[in-house]
Amino acid sequence: MRMMLVVGFFVALISGFVMAAEEEKPVADDWFSGFRNPAPGIEMGLDFRFRTITSRNIVSLNTASKDAATDQSDNKWNFQRYRFRWWTKWMLSDDIDLNTRMVWEFRTWDSPPSKPQSTDFDEILFDRLNVTIRNMFDKPLIGVFGRQDVILGVGWLVLDGTTMDGSRTIFTDAARFTYDWADKDTKIDLIYIDKASNSERWLKTIEDRDLALAPEDEYGVILYLTNQSYENRKLEGYFMYKNDNPVDYPLGGLPGPWSKKAEIFTFGGAASHTLNENWNYRVEGAIQTGEKSDATPDLSTGTMQDMEAYGALTNLEYLFKDSLNNSAHVGYEYASGDDPDTRDNEQFDLLWAEWPRWSELYIYTYIPETMIAESTNLHRINLGHKFNPNKKWQICTDYHLLWADEQTMPASTRLSGNSKFRGQLITCWAKYRFSKQLFGHLLGEYFVPDNYYTKLCRDDAFFFRFNIEYAF
Repeated sequence: MRMMLVVGFFVALISGFVMAAEEEKPVADDWFSGFRNPAPGIEMGLDFRFRTITSRNIVSLNTASKDAATDQSDNKWNFQRYRFRWWTKWMLSDDIDLNTRMVWEFRTWDSPPSKPQSTDFDEILFDRLNVTIRNMFDKPLIGVFGRQDVILGVGWLVLDGTTMDGSRTIFTDAARFTYDWADKDTKIDLIYIDKASNSERWLKTIEDRDLALAPEDEYGVILYLTNQSYENRKLEGYFMYKNDNPVDYPLGGLPGPWSKKAEIFTFGGAASHTLNENWNYRVEGAIQTGEKSDATPDLSTGTMQDMEAYGALTNLEYLFKDSLNNSAHVGYEYASGDDPDTRDNEQFDLLWAEWPRWSELYIYTYIPETMIAESTNLHRINLGHKFNPNKKWQICTDYHLLWADEQTMPASTRLSGNSKFRGQLITCWAKYRFSKQLFGHLLGEYFVPDNYYTKLCRDDAFFFRFNIEYAF
């Protein structure tokens, strides 16, 4: 009931914003202009995101599952998320900017009973605080130093540096150098990452909740080359080094299987090509070597295993070029799993990209295997379609067939141990833009588990989200 009231309130509020903007557009434009540019050399902005989420069985895949502490159902989730962000850009000179952004997100829970049934207003932190310097040394070189968002390619291996706090933040503490070479047809990125699990290592938070932003302390170096000298073609090549160091507090004081000592070397590349006005494709692949600890409960005595892992991501798209902007795509993703019959670790590591890239629902099913959104040990075939019914709506539908690459874990109450077929997943997005500042979406997902899971954990699961955002 509370969820329906909250959604109704926001729909009414949104309607009021839209009507006011239409009736008093000149006044609104003057107000926005003054807010965004309060003084010479300063730009400022705010945004607000509201989400209400309901789901069933997405972790347990078992309708009868109960919380051990309360003896009540823990497979029904109903909750709301409220996120506010305030950003500023201080133009200190023609080539130097100081960029800041503060974020505050809190939640209200209706279920399950194991979650707090009162509002916890949570902490406030900087998710952006960096200095950007252009034309360094009188060269086409840009340096960004400090807390920043780092996204490379399509986000397959580098996008989310704060995997433990959901989509509240995605930042990385890093120094990034970008050099435009050969008439800007070639770009080289060199990035050094030094990111802590504890949110207070570099910058103090307000009302600190001692939350973990990542499963471990992470250090890394990325060398990323992008070339677009060929017409309608883009080539990418990269080397990534990541050093993971477990900490003793990420999950209420327990290191658990989510935090492992690792030293990973990744070599990979991608090619994308627009063949003509209708067809385009993208192919990416990577190999990994190095060392990673096994999954023993006591990480201090865990055995380091040699790594030999592989991954690939492909997509082929056809654009119909019609009045509804119809397009269809087919894709395949591969992330090798650990072969339990060898002494090596063959499981592909997603590095800084453990986020719901293709499913909000399915990331939670990985909790007994790896961690939330570490969607590895995977073969995925994807068929999709999207179109625009009008200028404001976009509808995106995808169908996924999912397999495990290896039976990485022994048979248990959750995993059957005698099949690799994970199941079938359907996702559908309905995205709507009310105005330049106001937009939102509805997301629905339905998962049908198969014989990779035991009969006890083979109940259908669904996920539904209503999302609205306003940018000032």
